[in-house]
Amino acid sequence: MKRMVVEGEQFDVNTRPGEPGVYDFRWTSGPNEGYGFASAGHGGGGMTDAELEDAIRNFLSQVDPTIGYIA
Repeated sequence: MKRMVVEGEQFDVNTRPGEPGVYDFRWTSGPNEGYGFASAGHGGGGMTDAELEDAIRNFLSQVDPTIGYIA
């Protein structure tokens, strides 16, 4: 597990066992317990820290701040 902080928000990032290049992101500082998203690297390859951060920024840009979910 990797803990990342992006735009002041904390995420736990885990690789999926048996699924190379697939990551599960859990938004630990968000308003909804257990909420997050999944993302995959291109061609089954791993993602760099910069790519993981970009995935988190993209997720956060879609979240409705009034409900804490993607609307």
